[in-house]
Amino acid sequence: MTTFSKYAPGTFSWVDLMSPDAAASKRFYQALCGWDVLDNPTDQGGVYTQFLVRGQPVAGLGEMGPEMKASGAPAVWNSYVSVQDVEATTERARQLGATVVMPPMQVMDAGRMAILSDPTGAHFSLWEPGEHIGAAIVNEPVSLSWNELATSDPERASGFYRDLFGWSIEVATDDGYRVIENEGRANGGIMGLGQEREGTPPHWGVYLAVEDCDASLARATELGGQLLMPPMDIPQGRFGVVADPQGGVITLMRVVAPD
Repeated sequence: MTTFSKYAPGTFSWVDLMSPDAAASKRFYQALCGWDVLDNPTDQGGVYTQFLVRGQPVAGLGEMGPEMKASGAPAVWNSYVSVQDVEATTERARQLGATVVMPPMQVMDAGRMAILSDPTGAHFSLWEPGEHIGAAIVNEPVSLSWNELATSDPERASGFYRDLFGWSIEVATDDGYRVIENEGRANGGIMGLGQEREGTPPHWGVYLAVEDCDASLARATELGGQLLMPPMDIPQGRFGVVADPQGGVITLMRVVAPD
């Protein structure tokens, strides 16, 4: 069991799903993961859902705005990096070539956030914690276990994130996969978008740990999801990729060596 009461700056601390049909997404992930839910009213009059394990938050869910719905955009998982000062980090990111998608804003008493697009086009979020530090449980079944950038320019992306967060990023495999470390702890990965994924936009992907990868993927398809990558083994465990019924892509992984 891995629990947190705070995160070092530069650490991925939270993920949430923005869905065109939050009610349907809630039903899907409750059935798939067995999560409990806590619905919180927002300043904008909507509802933000926290998914819970043993009463502790592990991920979030919100409804897309009207413009995104009208565009036909699928559901998307967002990755948040904990920072000490969201305004200063946003400005530093802008100077390094990022685009500010949503400027810093207060989220009631929970904290402050901003949404950015890195120089290769991948969106990510910043989180300055207030009462909400992020996920209280990670690296155990049905909780966050990894964040991974898929980009057309891993070298440029690595330089940007090194300069922004002080990450150590090193090539770890023969195919060029890069592992991110923050304060000596593994903090995600970066991979290139090869020819077989031509047309896929750069993005940060989310991994959820599960007890049984094959069974979880089968359950996801029974619930209306689409299998995008069948299960395969790697030294760290066994994983596969599925799109939920609203189009949100998630990697499910049985982790044998969590860090």
